[in-house]
Amino acid sequence: MAAALAAPVASAQVAPPAEREATTLDQVIVTGTRVADRTVAESTSPIDIITPEALAATGTTELATALSRALPSLNFPRPAITDGTSAIRPAQLRGMAPDQVLVLVNGKRRHVTALLNVNGSQGRGSSPVDLNAIPVSAIERVEVLRDGASAQYGSDAIAGVVNVVLKGSASGGSVTASAGQYSAGDGEQYQLAGDGGLAIGDRGGFLHLAAQLGEQDPTNRARPFAGTPAPTQPEPGQKAFVYGDPEVEHWGLSLNTVVPLTDTWELYGFGMMSERDITSFAFFRAPGNPNQNVPEIYPDGFLPRINNIADDRSIVAGLRGDAGGWTWDLSYNYGFNHLEFFTRNTLNASLGANSPTSFDAGALEVTQNIVNLDASRQFDWGLAYPVNLAFGAEYREEKWNQSPGEPDSWRQGPIPPPVAAGAQGFPGFRPGDAGHHERDSHAVYVDLEANLTDRLSAGAAARHEDYSDFGSQTSGKLSARYEFSPEVALRGTVASGFRAPSLSQQNFQTTSTTYIPGVPTPFEIRTFPAAGGIARALGAEPLQAEESLSYSLGLVLQPAERLYVTVDAYEIEVDDRIVLSSNLTGDAVREFLEARGIFGVTGGRYFTNAVDTRTRGVDVVGSYSWPLANGSFDLTAGYNYSKTEITRVAPNPPELESGGLDLERLDRAERGRIERGYPRDKFVLNGTWNLGDWTLLAGATRYGSFQTTPSNAANDQTYGAKWLVDLAATYHLGGWAFTLGGDNVFNEYPDENIFGNSTNGQFPYNSASPFGFNGAYVYGRISYRW
Repeated sequence: MAAALAAPVASAQVAPPAEREATTLDQVIVTGTRVADRTVAESTSPIDIITPEALAATGTTELATALSRALPSLNFPRPAITDGTSAIRPAQLRGMAPDQVLVLVNGKRRHVTALLNVNGSQGRGSSPVDLNAIPVSAIERVEVLRDGASAQYGSDAIAGVVNVVLKGSASGGSVTASAGQYSAGDGEQYQLAGDGGLAIGDRGGFLHLAAQLGEQDPTNRARPFAGTPAPTQPEPGQKAFVYGDPEVEHWGLSLNTVVPLTDTWELYGFGMMSERDITSFAFFRAPGNPNQNVPEIYPDGFLPRINNIADDRSIVAGLRGDAGGWTWDLSYNYGFNHLEFFTRNTLNASLGANSPTSFDAGALEVTQNIVNLDASRQFDWGLAYPVNLAFGAEYREEKWNQSPGEPDSWRQGPIPPPVAAGAQGFPGFRPGDAGHHERDSHAVYVDLEANLTDRLSAGAAARHEDYSDFGSQTSGKLSARYEFSPEVALRGTVASGFRAPSLSQQNFQTTSTTYIPGVPTPFEIRTFPAAGGIARALGAEPLQAEESLSYSLGLVLQPAERLYVTVDAYEIEVDDRIVLSSNLTGDAVREFLEARGIFGVTGGRYFTNAVDTRTRGVDVVGSYSWPLANGSFDLTAGYNYSKTEITRVAPNPPELESGGLDLERLDRAERGRIERGYPRDKFVLNGTWNLGDWTLLAGATRYGSFQTTPSNAANDQTYGAKWLVDLAATYHLGGWAFTLGGDNVFNEYPDENIFGNSTNGQFPYNSASPFGFNGAYVYGRISYRW
């Protein structure tokens, strides 16, 4: 699929036709290989190349959303009312967990977000990289390796690798202003972005800077309450919720520099800084709810707001060059993500009429420090071409901190239970939740790649990592490509892999208000560390690494000039997959917790290596380009089918079978989320017509059906497949480009929820929808390039 999808994605460009490359098949890649001149077409694994023009081919200003429009294998839903996950949304590749994808920037490991997704959304239990923290204006291209690569890059690379390559020219630049709005009249977005390069010295050095800032207003597709009147519910006919995208203010900066020291050695560095102020919404608190509201403060009830401040920093500095016939690269990599929680327009009901209405609820923070040494050299071992040998070592230090909120955000005031303690909507982290956790790891790897004959190329890699908190892992990979003719090539890989449990999965703890579809009463659920005493008493064991074994087999076809087709089939088996257990609730659990000094909590949960999964799928992509009417027309298509099955669930530990608990570690809702919560298939068709000074774009995407399986089986629901159409036209005038476009121009929405899944008619759409539920979006953009 490398050749095929590279061409389709690149075709969705808005640059002047004269500046467009005919194909990206000859693009030299840096992901999935350590050979210096390997191209997309020659890769032994499927590689996608996404250009900045492709990222700008729709109205979105988010990197993850743009990637999901370009890649059939990427799923990026837009969950709502899921606490921090509404702000920091995870993406899936090939139906796998969001944290089973490794993200690199310029080939160096990107740090993960501090957030742990613990609510009922796709990616529940994961702590992946926040792609939207990377400024789109800084990106030269994105390389996506859809293949297991732990032997090459280490932990997390089970489903694949996303490598963001930053702009790095010594001259030129651009500035772009864009604005848009949904047809429903909300969700206005504005963004200003730019980049520029400067030459350094007379040896070809450069400094390239990029920046962007913008804001996004919230969307709301909630409907009035249509249920039975009750003190704990809104008034009949009242529209009490905000259900949609959050409100966002954001800015980001980046730099990328190379300073040659000699003809063979250079210093390099790159870094990014971004901040996002994100406000999402929680569940409405009714005026007559005696346990959650104080009428003297909110006589009409209130809708809590969850305000997240996401502060992101990264810097990489290194020295690389040639010595002794070897190419060397020594680098230091620092990454930092700090996520603050504020709960606003709320109260702590247990404090009564004296309660504040805004709280500092605490913070999460992650830090990584990495030192890498890499070396490579070509040897003549009597084969048709030289053999490329690479080896290296890595030291990585990781830290994860959880800081408590102010006391009023979590404490029980003078009014005792059942009046709820803590800030409504998002209670603060308690001092007992807080902690500072760290670990280090060491890794060594070796990598061989060679063209064994004019037609056969092959590679082998092995990597060993040792972690201070759970032990060591070794992974390997074999790959090969055979060219039957210039028109037909066969490629395949076999790879073992792993993903280390994150520090947040091992140590996160909190109490949260959880709403279960079809169940009118919320639960106060406590998340316990797997190695802690309470979780151990409920049957938890210390977390171990996930282990994977993957296979891929693909065809690269070039049957005619300008026609490219690829077909890649794959299977990924994951043992001991880490999941967040079901919410263990009920009187027996409450009594169990009270016996251990935990009061006011009706349930608990913890992370566990309880599941084995198998994912099978196929990617089929093709492109064709031909001259048309004094211009060119590029037609591209991509299709992904992916099916994940749970092949084993670990037996319940004795603790969950005794003492009157009789519970399951993994409930049917989470099983359904893993197996059917994302579309089984996705089809993308794009056409680009370059005609004189005009570029016309048309795209159609079919999102396959998905399913939800709530705790009440009577509410199981399948949401049908949907087609979305995007259109855009760009007029080029010198260095200027003027674009008018529309995403989802036919205003398509997902199937509506049945009443049992709609929270009494208030949530008409399911937030697992792969394209959201905002409707049509119209935008305009003006850019200037020099």
